[in-house]
Amino acid sequence: MSEHDAAAAIDTLAVHAAEPRPAHGGSVVHPIYQGTVFETVPGQAYDELQYIRLNTNPSQEYLHRKLAALEGAETALATASGMAAITTTLLATLGAGDHLIAAGAFYGGTHHFLTEQAPRLGWTVDFVDPEDRDAWTEALQPRTKAFLVETISNPLARVADLEGIAAFSREHRLTSIIDNTFATPVVFRPHSIGFDLVCHSATKALNGHSDLVAGVVTGSAEHVGAVRHVLNLYGGSLDPHAGFLLARGLKTLALRVRQQGANALALARFLEGHNAIAQVNHPGLDTHPDHARATALFDGYGSVFSFRPAGGVPAAEALLKALSLPYVAPSLGGVESLITRPAITSHAGMSPEERAAEGIHDDLIRFSTGIEAADDLIADFRRALGD
Repeated sequence: MSEHDAAAAIDTLAVHAAEPRPAHGGSVVHPIYQGTVFETVPGQAYDELQYIRLNTNPSQEYLHRKLAALEGAETALATASGMAAITTTLLATLGAGDHLIAAGAFYGGTHHFLTEQAPRLGWTVDFVDPEDRDAWTEALQPRTKAFLVETISNPLARVADLEGIAAFSREHRLTSIIDNTFATPVVFRPHSIGFDLVCHSATKALNGHSDLVAGVVTGSAEHVGAVRHVLNLYGGSLDPHAGFLLARGLKTLALRVRQQGANALALARFLEGHNAIAQVNHPGLDTHPDHARATALFDGYGSVFSFRPAGGVPAAEALLKALSLPYVAPSLGGVESLITRPAITSHAGMSPEERAAEGIHDDLIRFSTGIEAADDLIADFRRALGD
């Protein structure tokens, strides 16, 4: 089937997109091409040579086609990590003296890169309110080149005015870049509303099994080609064996994300009604400030949410110790539930003042919901909360 068959559901694309027919050697599982040396073809340009660092190994190209199909993009590029995806995208888009608009709170690694490394590279960055269009206009400069946002923010699960940001970027000829890690293409496809470049930490839900580190960039051949050129120079290519594991994980993406999303919403509703919980941040809840927008844009609400227990940090630490099903660990998107305090893990690189300004309090708990039975997760919380 065509990897861009618009009639195919994402469940079908996840299994069949980019799979060769007839299969290589009759195998329904695409082989791993671990080789770094391939015979050249007369007239090949350097970037067209089949070579792992150049991201043209047959295993890499197979993975790229599958990733592009899932995001509804012209092409895709796999990278050695999620941070490699976002930083290389920015390096390909911005040069010394250029300016970036960044909307909302970001993953700690992204925030740290923008505040620490951007000045060294000669970039300027304005962090703006993702709801305030006037603030976007005020932030514009003659050398503003790009607008960066997360689909669902980490860890407060806010949903920005994504349609407005995409339209604003087109109007002002900015490259629009979005981190779609929390949503995945099962929940939302940003290219459908006009985003130029979509990034993922494939370490998370795209792989879904907590056993590899990878990143993804999707978009037009022109945009991704520019990113690939920079990636080839910096050397952040994904090894074919890790790519094989990622492609395998992608085949169950839709099933996993839907189960995780249903579990997360059930658990968030339970916690919202519990007197030991002071606040729950989940876009599927009617009380969430972005609930209407998320419902209109998304097919589901994702599997990651955050909450604050009544009782501050001591209560948060006690809850982490009392729970038996989730692992206390800083990642997300795996088949197993994970729980962490972002202030000491994912967002530890931010200063206390920066975290407080973004609403990332020390007692905030982030929960990445796995595929366990929702009733068992709720029962574990009941016990841990002393019910």
